[in-house]
Amino acid sequence: MELVWLEDFNALADSGNFSRAAELRHVTQPAFSRRIRALENWVGVDLFERTTQGAALTEAGKHMLASAQEMTRRLYQMRLDAREVAGKQVRTLHFAATHSLSFTFFPGWIRGIERGAPIEAIRLLSDSMMVCEQMLLHGEAQFLLCHQHPDVPPRFAADQFHSKAVGSDVLIPLRARDVAIFSEDNGPLEHLAYTAESGLGRIVGARLQGEQSPPWLNTVFSSHLAAVLLSMALQGKGIAWLPRTLAEPEIANGKLVRALDERWDIPVEIRLFRPNAALSDFAEDFWARL
Repeated sequence: MELVWLEDFNALADSGNFSRAAELRHVTQPAFSRRIRALENWVGVDLFERTTQGAALTEAGKHMLASAQEMTRRLYQMRLDAREVAGKQVRTLHFAATHSLSFTFFPGWIRGIERGAPIEAIRLLSDSMMVCEQMLLHGEAQFLLCHQHPDVPPRFAADQFHSKAVGSDVLIPLRARDVAIFSEDNGPLEHLAYTAESGLGRIVGARLQGEQSPPWLNTVFSSHLAAVLLSMALQGKGIAWLPRTLAEPEIANGKLVRALDERWDIPVEIRLFRPNAALSDFAEDFWARL
């Protein structure tokens, strides 16, 4: 039994796709498939049903998922705690944060918290929502900072994690000023969309799917990075739902303007997640101070 097998299992259960999970795990798909099969051989049953559309957990796989996630998280936490006790690691807070919040919200937020008591060391890992969720599940990060909407829960068991709202934001449909785009009367709006790896994409997608008469959109470009979509919007390539925390300077100087009215704004929270399991004393003290 190898730890990487459990990490692979968690990644495939989350993504439901061998190629996407292999990419997240930074291995080739054949190597990833062999490791999944090795885990199934060790357990003695099939954990996934393989189809042309991807991979779905079997009943045995569903039964094993929560334990596998908890086990990997506890193993990484055990390593952190042991290093801390032995004095081989500085008392460090480990954060995973989505790209847009890493550049906009996190620096000012953590600076405000440090005014009460300085934090010895911080390790910030910035990536897509899907990767950040995996880092939290695997115990590579103690905390996950992300945008959150009540209708779009994260892709991990809610009863295994605590969270606190630490800020607010709003996703606004924006376009470049003085750049002609199609209106709904003349044709679909050129849409700069988020990919499936993006937490913001899940939120925007859920909002549009929940509408009886959503805007007529034609996706012409996609990325999991809000900053990339902002850049494309500034070049007049289409409209994008961008976080106000990211686009505020461009809104203020008039480079970006509304593409749709305020009815299409999507209010969101900025939340910090952590596992229910006990963290290091240093991390628990930080959580208690929030």
